[in-house]
Amino acid sequence: MRTFEFEFPGDRPATRRAHVGVVGSGDLEVLVVPGPTAAATVQVRTSVDGFDDVWRNVLHRFFARYRLTGTIEINDFGATPAMVSIRLLQALDQATGDQEVDA
Repeated sequence: MRTFEFEFPGDRPATRRAHVGVVGSGDLEVLVVPGPTAAATVQVRTSVDGFDDVWRNVLHRFFARYRLTGTIEINDFGATPAMVSIRLLQALDQATGDQEVDA
């Protein structure tokens, strides 16, 4: 199991906990907990080696655009970058109550 840790600045705080997805073949779960209001601390646990740059790029794009803050845990079991983006958007919706997340 590989673990990555990232921190991204932001100004869109999570106002409630969120849990989306499941850890299973080709999928992942995202857990969001309200926390620091100026940054997102992100921990990724993955069973797949060799995708450090892909994770960094997908997360950088998401947090640069949506600026979510809080504590985020991602538990991956081989999800594609597209699935990662979908789950992050679902978690953003749950954690902030936004009904209009522009995809």
